Amino acid sequence: MSRETVNLRKLAEALGLSQTTVSRALNGFPEVSEVTRARVIEAARRLNYRPSASAASLATGKARAIGHVVTFGDHMMVNPHFTDFLAGAGEVYARFGYEMLLRLAPAGGEEDVYRDMISRGRVDGVVVHGPLTDDPRIPFLRSLGIPFVVHGRCGEDPAGYSWIDVNNRRAFMRACDFLMDLGHRRIALINGIERMNFADRRRQGYEAALMARGIRPDPAIMFSEDMVEPYGYRAAMEVLTGRDPPSALLVSSVLPAIGVMRAVAELGLRAPADVSILVFDDCLSFLQPGSAATPRGIPFFTAMRSSIRLAGRRIAELLIEQIGTPGGEPKHELWEAELVVGHTTGPLPVTEAVGSVSGQSLKSRR
Repeated sequence: MSRETVNLRKLAEALGLSQTTVSRALNGFPEVSEVTRARVIEAARRLNYRPSASAASLATGKARAIGHVVTFGDHMMVNPHFTDFLAGAGEVYARFGYEMLLRLAPAGGEEDVYRDMISRGRVDGVVVHGPLTDDPRIPFLRSLGIPFVVHGRCGEDPAGYSWIDVNNRRAFMRACDFLMDLGHRRIALINGIERMNFADRRRQGYEAALMARGIRPDPAIMFSEDMVEPYGYRAAMEVLTGRDPPSALLVSSVLPAIGVMRAVAELGLRAPADVSILVFDDCLSFLQPGSAATPRGIPFFTAMRSSIRLAGRRIAELLIEQIGTPGGEPKHELWEAELVVGHTTGPLPVTEAVGSVSGQSLKSRR
């Protein structure tokens, strides 16, 4: 069956169901069994069925739209992490006949925007981005009774709402263990903003791995800022020219890692001969190997890898399922990152392994 020509009639024929049953299954009518609904949703996904948003809205009284709220103060609108997530989510919205409503809010004004969208019937559900460790948006949205899914999670017991998250703590424990198995003991952390839950968990994993090997974490080589290229450059320059430079750097995103590589090159160093670099890779589409946007000289990083675009797709699927089956139990998915060994990590340099002179920079030790 052609993926370009599937309509409601052909979808119903492929399933052996009536068009009415298929339509009701896709639009959340309670008289359709969960088994049938799941079968219809899977077939619609597989056959690339794309319903008419306007027709479905008229038939169900629903908005057929999903809300995304971001603040004026952050750079999320031009952040490739955010745009890749939206690209993944948008694929699913289009498949099921949903529109995407993107709204900006002043810092601290997200609740007013959510309330406005919901009270005016503009959206059927919302996606929560960038959760803080203690995020007031979660109890607020629960109080409004609107379906929502969180990209990430907050708190130690996030059982009362649906979320998808990467196991960030474990990912950074594994990353540190990998570097320590190569002989590295002084490992810098170039992290994201740690009031955000993902970065807080990454720091926890980093510290836990070091302490398990009897190494005390050193705040002098731990950084927390917005994950952009200039930040990576500044942090790397600071630690690599300091009195006791690290032999390895653990970086929370490819974007600051590009800045790290710029600093390494300016200092006349090489990775991994002089310093090892391990990054968290969200599989950003414009930075994939061979992409014209990939800066020249950027190597294939050793990375903990998990696709943010796939996360966008899966969160959209969970939210549409939640909209179609109100009152269901929250769903949680904790994804494990994949360790991919690239060209930027290697054993502790021999000169450092046999002892280094305190107070010298990496460059002076070469």
